[in-house]
Amino acid sequence: MAETTTVRRADDPLDLTLSTDELDAYRDHITSFITEQVDAAGTDSAVMGLSGGIDSTLTSHLAVEALGQENVYGLVMPSEVNQEANMSDAERIASELLGIEYDVVEIEPIVDAVLDGFPAAEGDQLAVGNLRVRCRAVLNYLAANHRDALVLGTGNKSEALVGYFTKYGDGAVDCHPIANLYKGQVRQLAKHVGVPDDLAEKTASAEMWVGQTDEAEMGLDYSTLDSILALHVEGGVSASATAREIGINEAAVERITELYASSKHKRAAPPGPDPLY
Repeated sequence: MAETTTVRRADDPLDLTLSTDELDAYRDHITSFITEQVDAAGTDSAVMGLSGGIDSTLTSHLAVEALGQENVYGLVMPSEVNQEANMSDAERIASELLGIEYDVVEIEPIVDAVLDGFPAAEGDQLAVGNLRVRCRAVLNYLAANHRDALVLGTGNKSEALVGYFTKYGDGAVDCHPIANLYKGQVRQLAKHVGVPDDLAEKTASAEMWVGQTDEAEMGLDYSTLDSILALHVEGGVSASATAREIGINEAAVERITELYASSKHKRAAPPGPDPLY
C-alpha cells in the first residue's frame, strides 16, 4: 500500500490529523486495496476477527464497502478474560451496523486443550495471552479455508512499529488494510465513515489478560506514541528534540526506539542463512 501520510511541519509538526480530502483518499485507497487483494487471491470474499475494538471495526466497515455485506464474514472469539461489553460491541457491529454473517466461537476450551498438552506454560500470563491470540488466528484461517476467503488483518501503523501484536497471532493474516494509519488516524477515519463515537473512542485493549489495556502496557497514550513515531522513528528528528517538542522525558522516546528495534523480527519474514554459494 502506498504511503501518503504527511507530518505538517510548516504549521504544527505534531498535527497528524488528516484533512477531509485525505480521509476520502484513504477511504478510496484502502477499499481499492482490499478489492485488489481479494481479486489477486482468486476469491470474492474475506474473513476477519471482530473484537469490538476500533481497528477491527474500521477494517470491517471498509471491507463491506469494498466487497459487499454478503462477502464479509466475521468471527467473534471471546475468552474468559474478555470484557462482555467488547464482545457485545463486536456482535452489534456485525449484526446491526454492518449486517454481515458472523459466528461466535468460545476459544477458552481450545486454549485449555493446548495447555493440557503443555501444562508447563500454565500461569505464564504472557505466554497464555499470546496463545489466546494465536488460537484466534487458527480459527480465522480455518474459516477462510472453508469459505475460500482471504483473512483481513486489523493492524495499524502505531502498533506495528512498536511490535504491539502477537507474532503468528493477530500478525498472521493475508493483508493489513489499515497498516498505513497511526492509531489517532484510525479513530478519525472511523468517524469519517460513520462509526459511532462510542466505538471510535473506546479504550484500546488486546485483552490478552484481565484488565489489560494497550496504553497502560506501553506506558504512553496513543497520541504521544504517534507523535514519537512520526517525529523520531519515521521522521528522523533526534530523541532530544522530539522530547522537547512533545513535552515528555527523553527516556520515553528512547523506550519507543528500543521497542521499534527489538520488534523488527515481527515485521519481517523468518530469516534463513545467506546462500553458501
